[in-house]
Amino acid sequence: MADTPNDPVVVIGLGRFGSALALELTNRGTEVLGIDSRPKVVQALSGSLPHVITADSTDIEALRQLGVAEFHRAVVAIGTDIQASILTTSLLSELGIPDIWAKAISDQHRHILTRVGATKVVAPEHDMGERVAHLLSGRILDYVEVDADFAVIKTTPPRDVVGRPLRESRVRSRWGVTVVAVKPQATLAGRRPEFTHATADTVLAHGDLILVVGPIDSVERFATSD
Repeated sequence: MADTPNDPVVVIGLGRFGSALALELTNRGTEVLGIDSRPKVVQALSGSLPHVITADSTDIEALRQLGVAEFHRAVVAIGTDIQASILTTSLLSELGIPDIWAKAISDQHRHILTRVGATKVVAPEHDMGERVAHLLSGRILDYVEVDADFAVIKTTPPRDVVGRPLRESRVRSRWGVTVVAVKPQATLAGRRPEFTHATADTVLAHGDLILVVGPIDSVERFATSD
């Protein structure tokens, strides 16, 4: 049976990242088992997380006794203890957990986690730094990287694409990007503006919000053009 969004998740390592993740998943209705080796951390979260336990995640027998092998999804959110992070990820893979997410603090750490069984590696500090850098550039109002070289941005249109249909502005041929949605700045008949699909006939106005997809270099070039 395929996993569903509300399948239980075990979160190992309850520092700032791990505890925030565990609490958010719990608030969204997902059953979470939180594990940390520090009793004070576990005690502090015991009133917020229904299932939180003190245990050594580098001990495979301890993981078995906690029923971790029955989970289909796990997150290794251990912070600065790289050895524990790698060993825990390896043990989860040995237990046969099919979907293992792990937090990395460096590129080397990321590569090792992938080799020992992580199916998805995240680097929150690095990724957030990149995102903020993009948001500080040009007219980018929001930025989501969806692949290694592909992103979606929220921005406003440059002057030379305003006032004529998108087919005439040649956005795709000039910048290599596609405008997929637009939210008009002006309110129509007292209704609150919402994003709608953009078509070749869509005419953009100054101040409109648009969603643009394409290679990262291309969307950045589009967002910095006049």
